[in-house]
Amino acid sequence: MGQLFQKIKQLVEANRYVVGHHAVERLDERRILEWQIVDGIQNAALQRERPRTQPNPSVEVTQLLADGTEVLVVWSYMREIDYAKLVTVHFLDE
Repeated sequence: MGQLFQKIKQLVEANRYVVGHHAVERLDERRILEWQIVDGIQNAALQRERPRTQPNPSVEVTQLLADGTEVLVVWSYMREIDYAKLVTVHFLDE
């Protein structure tokens, strides 16, 4: 497991995360409840770490929703405040 992903996962599990405006819109559009993404990080599979993305380093992970649907989730790490941020959520067929 990548170090960046491990850090983000620890922050989410400690409730040290925020949900960005874009992510709120995507969750609403796709009728996904935030708790599914937050709880799902425990069993998420790291797809890619992007330590150089701006303004914050980020990771792409796949997660399963409660109904078994697989989604691609982007989380970032806000170093300045030591918080994770849910950036967006996509269905894999999008």
